[in-house]
Amino acid sequence: MTPEYLKPLGPDALRRLSIPEPWNFGIADRVRFSEIDALDHVNNTAPLRWFESLRVAYMSAYGQPYGAPDSPQIVVKTLSAEYHKPMFLGEDYVVTGRTSRVGRTSFVKEYAVFSGDLRYSGTAVMVCVTADGTATTPMLPEFRRQVIDRDGAQGA
Repeated sequence: MTPEYLKPLGPDALRRLSIPEPWNFGIADRVRFSEIDALDHVNNTAPLRWFESLRVAYMSAYGQPYGAPDSPQIVVKTLSAEYHKPMFLGEDYVVTGRTSRVGRTSFVKEYAVFSGDLRYSGTAVMVCVTADGTATTPMLPEFRRQVIDRDGAQGA
């Protein structure tokens, strides 16, 4: 089964694609030519972009809209990716994300890219800041509740 590209996938759809728990949110896509390096496989910067693209859809689905003037701004403090296996042009994949830990003003996101099996994994530390970026601010209660309920995030 090939899911529709760039549409959020929930737990049931992910399990049908053999993506294990704890992954409950994902997006399917296909490797593009612009993501290939001189060795004819996915450049190691591509998964970082995939993680960020997933994050935007994830945040909205979990109650933290982007660009809303009355919402905290979410900034990336750190972002990393770990290579597991190569990927190639035209290969279908699903990028998944979940929040593993949540505090009052920050949270930790975990990512994984599957194409049959695990190809990349990653982690990000996210911080909620005021609109001008000068101070941390509490995250929206709805978002915090969603990541605890849906992802099983450990709350502080």
